[in-house]
Formats: sequence, C-alpha cells, structure tokens
Amino acid sequence: MPNIPVTTWSLEQTSPTDLLPAQAPQGPVRIERAEVPSPEFSRYLYASVGGDIRWIDRLGWTYAQWQEHLDRPGVETWVAHDRGTPAGYVELNPQDDGVVEIEYFGLIPAFRGRRIGGHLLSYGAARAWDLADRWPGMTDTKRVWLHTCSLDGEHAMDNYLRRGFKLFDTQVEEKPEVTAPGPWPGAYPV
Repeated sequence: MPNIPVTTWSLEQTSPTDLLPAQAPQGPVRIERAEVPSPEFSRYLYASVGGDIRWIDRLGWTYAQWQEHLDRPGVETWVAHDRGTPAGYVELNPQDDGVVEIEYFGLIPAFRGRRIGGHLLSYGAARAWDLADRWPGMTDTKRVWLHTCSLDGEHAMDNYLRRGFKLFDTQVEEKPEVTAPGPWPGAYPV
C-alpha cells in the first residue's frame, strides 16, 4: 500500500481550570469506570471505536499484553453507556511527574453526532485531573495531554479545542495507508 501524509497534533491542559465542560446530552447517558481490568472488554472498545478510523496499534496485542497494560497503577477506562449499551470510552494512562495522557477516546460509530462525545471527553478530562484521588501514593495531576491525527474523526480536533485543550506540537510524517479494519475483519464496506 502507498504511504500517505498523516498530521498528528498534540494538545494539553496545564490546569484543571483549563477544562471547559460540554453540556450533558439529552437522554439517559451515564459514564462509569470499568473497575475490573478486562482485556476482552478493552479490546472490544478499542476495535469498535477505532475500527472505522484505522486504530490498528493494539489489534495485534495478546491477551497478556492487554492484561499487563490494564493492570498498571492508574490506568483507567471510563465508559459512556446509552440506555445500557456501551457508546464509547476514555482511557487514562498516568505518566511520570503528574502527567496523565488521555491515551484513547472515542465513540462507537452508531453513537456519534448525538452530543455524547463532548460530554464524555469533559468527564474523562476531569477524571484525569482527579486521578491521584483514586490512587493513593500517585502524584497529583499537573498536566493532561492527548494527541489526535488527520485520520481521526472529522470533529475530533474541534471537540478537544472546545474542551480547553491547547495545541503544543504538530508533526507530519508519511505512514502506510491501511484499510479501516472495522471491529472485525470486513465489517465496513470497501
């Protein structure tokens, strides 16, 4: 497959007061933490949310790799549910010196465009800021960051900016063009 240029933008908040929360969506959307580390559930979320936007980095992970990642202190998965059905998720990954990365964030395609994403991102960023409250001995959060790229959803960057994230780095590199894998092979028409 040919290479294509991919732009990656890195954004950050450096204070909890940077967060500009979105309004809650209409309807019974709830967000809760998946407190039991489950490789099966995490892989389902990853493949279902990222399948149409070419998330492929973790598709080859073994069960043991998923478990090892999820068992790291401070790694949290927060899941939005619409009437009991998982609609999307935010994965928080603490790093050194009070830095927390929103490593993955997104909605399953059927739930996009319903104002759930802004609410979920707001909630996830707030949980990044108070992560140390749930993990004794962890350094208080001083910075929350994430990255998005030109392959992500068309509204991703706007959502991040509206939630108070500020751009701090932009990189462009050639990457192999890959077919969107879907939540399972062949899920999306070519």
